[in-house]
Amino acid sequence: MCALFRRRERPDPTERVVTLIGKPGCHLCDDAREVIREVCGELGSRWEERDITRDEELHRLYWEQIPVVLVDGAQHDFWRVDPGRLRQALTG
Repeated sequence: MCALFRRRERPDPTERVVTLIGKPGCHLCDDAREVIREVCGELGSRWEERDITRDEELHRLYWEQIPVVLVDGAQHDFWRVDPGRLRQALTG
C-alpha cells in the first residue's frame, strides 16, 4: 500500500507516558493527580510526577500554569485535566 494512503496506527496507551508537573499543597494538582491516576490505570499508561519547587527550569517554564500535564513530553493541558481529553490523547 502506498505510504500516502496507509492508515495511521493508533498509539498503544501502554507505551505512553503522562507527566504531572505541580507542587505540594496545590489543590488543582491534587485534582489532576486523581484524573491521571484513574485514566492511566484504566489504559495501562505510565505516569510520573515532577515538583516545580525542586527544579528551577520547570519552575521558570510552568509556575503560572500548574498543574501542567505532558503526554510523551508535549504539553497536553494545564490548570484542569479533562479525563475524556486525556483518554483521547493516549489512545489516538
